Amino acid sequence: MLRIAVPNKGSLSGPASAMLHEAGYQQRKESKELVLVDPENEVEFFYLRPRDIAIYVSSGRLDIGITGRDLLLDSGADAEEILQLGFARSTFRYATKPGTAKGVEDFGGMTVATSYEGIVAKHLADNGIGASVVHLDGAVETAIELGVAQIIADVVETGTSLRNAGLEVIGEPIMTSEAVVIRRTGADPEHARVQQFLRRLQGVLVARSYVMMDYDCRVENLEQAVALTPGLESPTISPLHHEGWVAVRSMVAAKEAQRIMDDLYALGARAILTTAIHACRL
Repeated sequence: MLRIAVPNKGSLSGPASAMLHEAGYQQRKESKELVLVDPENEVEFFYLRPRDIAIYVSSGRLDIGITGRDLLLDSGADAEEILQLGFARSTFRYATKPGTAKGVEDFGGMTVATSYEGIVAKHLADNGIGASVVHLDGAVETAIELGVAQIIADVVETGTSLRNAGLEVIGEPIMTSEAVVIRRTGADPEHARVQQFLRRLQGVLVARSYVMMDYDCRVENLEQAVALTPGLESPTISPLHHEGWVAVRSMVAAKEAQRIMDDLYALGARAILTTAIHACRL
């Protein structure tokens, strides 16, 4: 069986399980379940702490896992990302009290508090900065107020919590992160079951990003209509009973669907419909 690590809690857990369910895999019904066997798909899921997943995968005991890019890099594990999943996106940045520093070049001799010691230590070393790093688990905003550090490095979404603590974001982002599928570095890239698993997840990503659009169009306007809905290879064109009309079917980006429908209507197309795509293989 293919052995896969899945986050057992936190912001990665729910979206990861939802994506796996959409991909046709069984998922646990209770959060206390640590292992789930899906015999129909020949997969065994292990629900682990997100921070530990890269370590387990790098050991070779598990074939692949879903975790955050930030957690993968912070772990220093011998593993690599092989597919971006598009959820749990975040930006990792430095913050401090106004007037303390303008950027990483001003950190010399200071202390940086963070929950991601590996990422920060490497970033400082890469920039030739002689600053020390102290590891804290969560709520790093209080480190400056309590005198533990002059700088913090943490995930920033809206920046509200930092502003509430009297801090400001400084310098360029350290990195951006999102959920990713990982495997042990050097593992067989053509592993058949891993490739099947990736195809399923890629199918979910495409299905979420596209809709199927159908519409009727006069033949003389067909080329202009097809230019609006080129599809992946090309649209499907079928003649209608009424002479001079054709039916067109094409995949279009979901975020562009309403604008395309307006443009098609202005072109004379009618019976314009969009339907969700639940699964696909490209």
